[in-house]
Amino acid sequence: MAWDEWEQLKAQAASRHSTRMQLNHIPNDPGNGVGQGDLVAGHKDLETVGKAAHDLFNHFTDYSGHARVASEAAAGGLKGEGFALGGALEHVTQRWSEQTKTLLDACAHISNHLRFTQNQHTADESFIAGAVSRIATLDKGFDDRKGR
Repeated sequence: MAWDEWEQLKAQAASRHSTRMQLNHIPNDPGNGVGQGDLVAGHKDLETVGKAAHDLFNHFTDYSGHARVASEAAAGGLKGEGFALGGALEHVTQRWSEQTKTLLDACAHISNHLRFTQNQHTADESFIAGAVSRIATLDKGFDDRKGR
């Protein structure tokens, strides 16, 4: 449901039952110097952030894999030649792998959560539109029975 449709439904409901309905809202000028206070995140915003997290996941998987393989090879080579640096690089490579998994899990979580949020908002909009429609139908039937 678009915002304009919601505003139209509110206006229609108010014109039919102006004394029975009151919607709470923020005054146009709350007097605290802050804007209206509405957080707006549209579907495109969610898609953009979700896509960025998904792209980071894909690209970082590729690049971190190359870095890990090269570091493991270097660590093995240095260790094989008796350099203590080889063991240290091996330790860094293990930590790199652990941190990479953490970052990739976070990116996947963000992407999945935003996809879920977008789908849930769509379902909520559909539910609200149906509920308002049912209420309007019931209300019209009530008015018809009273002879209005």
